[in-house]
Amino acid sequence: MNAAPQNPPLAIGLYLAVVQFFFALGWIVYIVYLPQLARQAGLDARWVPWLLVLDQLVFVLTDLAVGLASDRAATVVGRIGYAVLAASLVSALAFMALPWLAPQGSPLLFIAVTLLWVLTTSALRAPPLTLLGRYVARPALPMTVALSTFGLGLANAAAPYIGLQLKGIAPHWPFVLSALGLAAVTLGMVAAERTLAGRASKAAAAPATADRRPTGVQVGAFLAACVVGAFAFQWHQSISSSALALRWASAADLPWLLPAFWVGFNLSLLPAGALTRRLGAPATMAIGAELAMLGTAGAAFAPGLELLLLAQLASGAGWALLLCAAFSGALALGHTGREGLMSGALSATLALAALARITIVTASPWRQPRPLTSPGGRRWRSRCAQRCWWATRSGAELAGAAAPEAQAWIVCRHDPETGSTGRCARTRCGCVSIRSSRPRPHNARCGHPDSIAAPRRAPDPRRTWGSRRHVR
Repeated sequence: MNAAPQNPPLAIGLYLAVVQFFFALGWIVYIVYLPQLARQAGLDARWVPWLLVLDQLVFVLTDLAVGLASDRAATVVGRIGYAVLAASLVSALAFMALPWLAPQGSPLLFIAVTLLWVLTTSALRAPPLTLLGRYVARPALPMTVALSTFGLGLANAAAPYIGLQLKGIAPHWPFVLSALGLAAVTLGMVAAERTLAGRASKAAAAPATADRRPTGVQVGAFLAACVVGAFAFQWHQSISSSALALRWASAADLPWLLPAFWVGFNLSLLPAGALTRRLGAPATMAIGAELAMLGTAGAAFAPGLELLLLAQLASGAGWALLLCAAFSGALALGHTGREGLMSGALSATLALAALARITIVTASPWRQPRPLTSPGGRRWRSRCAQRCWWATRSGAELAGAAAPEAQAWIVCRHDPETGSTGRCARTRCGCVSIRSSRPRPHNARCGHPDSIAAPRRAPDPRRTWGSRRHVR
């Protein structure tokens, strides 16, 4: 019996990382030049934050719609790739037009083209994850997600430096280059989809076990944990980090200090993928939330710049574990044909957290915290994020406890779609790492002639989504 490839598709993961890099790069260019373009279009400066709120609100709605549409399009190989390519080309044209439309002095036209760009850009959020959930074998899914997320972390790490370099430069060329770069890399989306479909078709047509759909409590707890964790990330990274760094450095040093969070994020992505494959999404999310909580508290009470940077590295590592496990868990929850819906829902929760952060900062400018030089001010800065990280950990554990029983997802390498409940009777089987030479029972669908059926047991709920371990 031939099996689907169990190793992560390295080329596809790196390709999606490049796509995410150019997607994030375009958003960074947009944020840098938005006040200038809005002023040229005739918009008052006080409306710029509310335009960002509107952008995030559009992301929340379109991520869900695009995710649902991608599930329907995934029934035909190549349809998602062509849809993403068409939307990306429209997005590139709208993005390139913004620097030329703003000087026309028409606020409505500028807002309309901006919303068109936001709408079409949503095609690069949920659909690529739908492809991974549909075609990548479950043992390889966490590592592929980690590879594809690397571009996002790299762009955010370079964001302060990019913003510093773009000062004083006309917006036309940055918009054109970032739009053309994104359009160019999305040209390979159709080939990427066909490559993934070809890898998946190599699996033998073995009878699959009946997968149970996740319960409403499980999905609700998972999404609640994600939205709280995303808000903690937004609060710490966008509100607290700069103020905490200014205690020990000047404003001119911020572009070189703020990327410490994203350095820890990028360095921890591959360990996050391996840990998610080993322990499962709920347990990895809980570990990531705890690590981020400790890093946030350490950053708030760091007695010097060196310890502050170490705490920021720990916070970034925790967010890498949390984000990688969240995307892997979303795709695992949607494994019954709802990969797009679950990945779209997760992207919508991230946009919702950004919307909440921008709204709080914009609507409450008079609420200033106590000075950071006082212990009370440091506690005020870190208390909100720490409680959110703790709530994320609790939500992840609740979601794991609500997982359907007897549903082990990462299984025998001979049949990646079969729910395995034990170990293979062959001592050299590649299903799991055999620690003993004594034969162990395994699901009969493993394909080995000397395999015997094993009784189904309820697995540890914290090791259900994407867990590599079988029930002992």
